[in-house]
Amino acid sequence: MNDTNSTSSVLNFAEGEKPTLPSGLNVLTILTFVGCAFGFISSIVSFLNAEKSYKTLVDMQDKIAEAPAWMRGAAGPNGLEVAKKSMENKLPILLLSLVGVAICVYGALEMRKLKKQGFILWLAGEILPIISGLLFIGSAMFNLFGIIAMLFPAIFIILYAVQKKNLVY
Repeated sequence: MNDTNSTSSVLNFAEGEKPTLPSGLNVLTILTFVGCAFGFISSIVSFLNAEKSYKTLVDMQDKIAEAPAWMRGAAGPNGLEVAKKSMENKLPILLLSLVGVAICVYGALEMRKLKKQGFILWLAGEILPIISGLLFIGSAMFNLFGIIAMLFPAIFIILYAVQKKNLVY
């Protein structure tokens, strides 16, 4: 994506004009709002379905044992343990996830105003659910699906770090 606005906006700022929001930062913040909406909804759904998910996994243990090795490996050896810890700690996980979403939204709003503190706030909100997962679930959450789910935050951290140069306040 070619971002021609970023150079001219910084130059305009130097001349006393208010800088404009670069298109790359605009797109990233819009995608952040969409991701935060998805995170908000999925956090609530996970909270509401925690017991059902655990009971379903317990009932499926015989079928999982008969599954091909690559499928069992993808879920990780501790899938039942992850589901149980998620069920037992569903309230603190929900609360920290919602706080993370709120911080991400606020940070993105600040970045739309070209404020540098927005990046730090957004980053904190992005990392908070990962830390809460480690605290309440443990390293067992790093199965194949968990690692794939962490690709999105990693990509966004890189993309925002590239756009950080456009934050002028």
